[in-house]
Amino acid sequence: MTPESGPADEPQHQPLWPSPSGPDFTGGNDVRLLRGGDQLFPAQIEAIAAARHEVWLATYIFHNDIAGAQLAQALRAASLRGVRVRIVVDGFGSKQSLAWLTEQLEGSGAALAVFRPIDRWWRWLQPGQLRRLHQKLCVVDGEVGFVGGINIIDDRNDLNHGMCEQARLDFAVGLRGAAVQAIEQACRAVWTRAWLGRDFTEELIAMVRSPAPIRRARRLLKRLKMPGGKSDLTPDAWLPPMRAAFVLRDNLRRRRTIEHAYVHAIRSARHRVDLITPYFYPGHAFRNALRDSARRGVQVRLLLQGKVDYRIAGMAASVLYEELLRHGVRIYEYTPAFLHAKIAVVDDDWATVGSSNIDPLSLLLNLEANVIVQDPGFARQLREEFDAALAVSLEVDAKHRHLPGWRGVLRRGLVAWVAYVYLRVAGATGKY
Repeated sequence: MTPESGPADEPQHQPLWPSPSGPDFTGGNDVRLLRGGDQLFPAQIEAIAAARHEVWLATYIFHNDIAGAQLAQALRAASLRGVRVRIVVDGFGSKQSLAWLTEQLEGSGAALAVFRPIDRWWRWLQPGQLRRLHQKLCVVDGEVGFVGGINIIDDRNDLNHGMCEQARLDFAVGLRGAAVQAIEQACRAVWTRAWLGRDFTEELIAMVRSPAPIRRARRLLKRLKMPGGKSDLTPDAWLPPMRAAFVLRDNLRRRRTIEHAYVHAIRSARHRVDLITPYFYPGHAFRNALRDSARRGVQVRLLLQGKVDYRIAGMAASVLYEELLRHGVRIYEYTPAFLHAKIAVVDDDWATVGSSNIDPLSLLLNLEANVIVQDPGFARQLREEFDAALAVSLEVDAKHRHLPGWRGVLRRGLVAWVAYVYLRVAGATGKY
């Protein structure tokens, strides 16, 4: 099987690509909030069952549980009826289930690519192995898109802790409209890069044997390209609801696009900033934006993990508590279940849902994807979810927890040193 099936397989539309310098908003989108896999997976399966032409899917974890099996069967069935199905999974996140997923798709025609596989010990010695595919994307027929933080695994299944009684808190969005085109282009690009890493020789041979090798090479380069450049859009003031922008973080042209979008929104806040993330260790610019907004009277509320899945992640967040609390930032810990959501709402009309945590891995290393929505109705709905989660969480009190002192200084120094070493080993440059 080759990743290129000829000109007939290429879409006829031009993608609306987000700018590397900031979000490109398009109007006329329909954005629907989905809570957890219980809402996301049935919506994806329904869209895939109705697919006519092609399905693109990218995910960090594609697990071999019931939720994963149901989605794998939907993809297989679509491919068997002639739909072009392309799937890319991360080589680390999906390592445990790769053999199973390959078996599930075998004989269907669906093409599975692995982003930076770790099937040999020496793979760890290759440059960039610490930079993982952390996006969770799905596009059907260029018309329906899904973006969020939800991996393909049951909400109650945790890879480190087993089955849990309560579902983890997580969100995604389903989209229709102009923004879907950029999501599809991102899926195409990351799938193609992963596939060529799998068998670059096969693609070169097919290109040389092609009757139009130059045209085929140009198509290949276009598919390898992540979204970038300006689209021909109506000025923002004239865009109709719902206004949405798809934003990426990669290691090419958009290294800090998601971080900059967050910081700009927080600095522009007039009334309130509500943010949920499981892994929280932001850099100086992000922390300064939170502190400055709180000092000028903006209500800044952070909802972080109370039920910690990785001890080092919990420690990294807690060493920043005293600094942020001292400047008026309010911090809560979510305790009913594991927390995996990555969302934010600023004032009454800016909201984001996606895969990016607020830590060095997401902001500087991994491939990430968020959707930003400028719509009062959507922001209100997301804030209601935030408030509901806050109601069952515990507020952190600096007088009773995480007190400063020599132990706190040592812990903060240790976390900073670990983050510094990790980023340098991964090849990240610049200040954080």
